[in-house]
Amino acid sequence: MAKRVLVLSYWGLEDGLTQGAVLPHVQALDEISSVQKILLVTLEREHHVVGERQLPGKVEHKPVYIKNYGPNILSKAADFLVLPARLKTIAEKKEINSVVGFGALAGALAHFIFTRSGIPYYVSLFEPHAAYMLESGVWGKHNLKYIFQKMWEEREKKYATGLMPVSEKYRQELLRERVPKGKIKLVPCVVDLQQFMMRESSRESMRRALSIEKDECVGIYVGKYGDLYYKEEVFQIYRQCFKTVPRFRLLILSPQPQEEIIHYLEESNIDKDRVYITTVPHTEVPQYMSAADFAFATFKPGPSKRCLSPIKIGEYWANGLPVLLTEGVGDDSDIIKNEGGGALFNLQEVGSVERAVQQILHILQDPNHRQEIPKLARKYRNPDRVKEAYEYFFGQKQEGHQ
Repeated sequence: MAKRVLVLSYWGLEDGLTQGAVLPHVQALDEISSVQKILLVTLEREHHVVGERQLPGKVEHKPVYIKNYGPNILSKAADFLVLPARLKTIAEKKEINSVVGFGALAGALAHFIFTRSGIPYYVSLFEPHAAYMLESGVWGKHNLKYIFQKMWEEREKKYATGLMPVSEKYRQELLRERVPKGKIKLVPCVVDLQQFMMRESSRESMRRALSIEKDECVGIYVGKYGDLYYKEEVFQIYRQCFKTVPRFRLLILSPQPQEEIIHYLEESNIDKDRVYITTVPHTEVPQYMSAADFAFATFKPGPSKRCLSPIKIGEYWANGLPVLLTEGVGDDSDIIKNEGGGALFNLQEVGSVERAVQQILHILQDPNHRQEIPKLARKYRNPDRVKEAYEYFFGQKQEGHQ
């Protein structure tokens, strides 16, 4: 049967998560012959009008505008009171016969469509988000967000036709929970290898624009601070780099207010003139990565972090950047330990950051590291894995889930 797929992103079209995580899946679906139509639904918060964007041939984009009540339970409650009926209407009007939700929140909305219409659904980027937020201290066990998130994750394990966890460690955990093997397919967060490839022309022009000298060593961080990520602590890591790395410069690409970041720099006695802070569209990130020499991926530790597959690590590797990574994150920690591509640190161990920075400097001495590290992205974050997963779900009987 020809597939008419509703792809549901819980984020806006221009959000980095949609750009980096959802659109590679849309591209893969577009290349599958049994997929006739793809309806990409993005949730756009009020006052943000989406412009035109070139999308693959089978894809129609449907922005759904919703009221933003801020980062509180009211906003989430409003989403789940209003959106299920709207999405069901859209699915029926477009004759959708499969839904793919990205992350447990979009998966919950896909589940609501399923309960109202019977349309089977799949959850990509499936992670134990409730556990992340609990471990990171963002939610408490009695927080309504935690309670509902945990409930939705359990329902998705039971009722989704297919789950796509992003790490092998979480796939194994799902099997231990007796989720049928046939409804699980490992799909790490993939990366556009061509888009994020290091280009000498970009490196030269960007370093010139930022007044970075040839002999200066540049570290880059792409992302937010807080929640799953270290906040105050990471600025102490930066401070260590300024002490240890000769002629160190720091690039920060973050959606957070610059004043907040500058405050933490000042609190850590870091010279602001050696730091460049900006916010750029996802499409411009590779240029800045090309200007850098190594990268930071500073997650808060915790048992559930083994289930992660950070998009940024795949993008860093594709650009040839060694990564300074928190120990115990996803499958990537083991990859770095066994195959290289960076160095691991643990803030609970005295001297750990210093040793990790020295390991990064050792990698940078290898003249071929910028050509070798992208091999990790090709091996572990290749977009071909996405297409294989959908061909499996759409084209074969699933063992244990008939």
